[in-house]
Amino acid sequence: MAKLFFSYSHKDEALRDKLQTHLESLRRSGAIETWHDRMILAGDELDRPIDQNMKEADVILLLVSSDFLASSYCHDVEVTQAMARHDAGTARVIPVILRPCDWQEDTPFKKLLAAPKDGYPITKWANEDEAFLDVVKQIRAALKAVPTSPPPAKAASGFHDPAETFQQVFAPRSSNLRLHKTFTQADKDRFTDEAFEYMAKYFESSLEELKRRHPEIEARFKRIDAESFSAVIYRNGEAVSKCAVRHGGASAFGEGITYSHDDRSQSNSFNEMLSVEVGEQSLSLKPMGISSFSRSADRELNLSNEGAADFYWGMLMEPLQRG
Repeated sequence: MAKLFFSYSHKDEALRDKLQTHLESLRRSGAIETWHDRMILAGDELDRPIDQNMKEADVILLLVSSDFLASSYCHDVEVTQAMARHDAGTARVIPVILRPCDWQEDTPFKKLLAAPKDGYPITKWANEDEAFLDVVKQIRAALKAVPTSPPPAKAASGFHDPAETFQQVFAPRSSNLRLHKTFTQADKDRFTDEAFEYMAKYFESSLEELKRRHPEIEARFKRIDAESFSAVIYRNGEAVSKCAVRHGGASAFGEGITYSHDDRSQSNSFNEMLSVEVGEQSLSLKPMGISSFSRSADRELNLSNEGAADFYWGMLMEPLQRG
C-alpha cells in the first residue's frame, strides 16, 4: 500500500476534497492510503504529524494554485521537504495544477511532469470530473513505479521514542468527514455575478489574443451595460460569428447567464442558458443543452467559472472552426 500526502492551501480545500473523492476507488482497493493536515486532531501539535507523514509518504501531491505558491509554509517547508525526498529518490512528487498560476517559472517543481494532462489547470476544464479522472489515471500509473517498503525495524534499545507513543495514542481515522453544505440565494447571486464578470474578461482577452495570432481576424468586444456584453469576430472584413451574453436573463426555464448568436438580440431571446446548479459541496453552472451547438451530454456538465466561459467561447468559435 502506498501512502499519499496532500500538500495544499486551505483555500483549495474544496478541490482537495473532490480529488480525494475520485481517489476513493484506489483507497478501497487497498492500493493507497491518504493523509492531509485536516486529519490532525484538536490538541495535537501541528508540525510533528505533518513532518512525520511527509517522511512516510510514498507519493506527495502538490496541489498547485496561486494561493499554494503564495503560502510561505507550503513553499518554504512542504515543497522543500518534498523536493528533497524526490531528489533522494525516496518519494515520487506529482504537481497537480488546480488553478491557473505562474508555476512554470521559478518553482523547484517546474521540472516535473504535472497533472492533469499537459499541466492544464483543473478549473479550466469544461468538465472538472474529466480533469480529476485524468489526475487519478496518472497517479494510478505512477504507483506502478513506486516501491513501497515496510516500516523500519525497531532499534533494540531501552530508549522510549515519544513519536512512537504519539502514533499509538492517535489511531488512524477516516478523512471522509464532509457534511452537506447549504447555499442561500445570496450565495447563488454572488456566484453568478462572479461567473459573469469572469466571462466578460475571458471573452475580451481571448478576442485580443485571437487577433494577435491571426492577422486576417478582427474582433470587437462591447460592454453593453453592467448585465450584458457582445462580441463579433470578422474574417477578412466579414462578420463570421457574433454573440450577446447576458446575466440574469429570465425565462420559463428560470434565471441564469444566457447566450445568443445575435449580438443585437433582445434580453428575452437566447440560444443557450447556464443555470446555477447546487451540489453537495459547491455551486456550478449547468447548460440547458438547447443550442444546436450543444450535445445531449452537455446537460450533465457542472461548470466552474472558467469552464462556463470556455463553454460559451466554444460556441462563438464554432463557426470559425468548421471543416
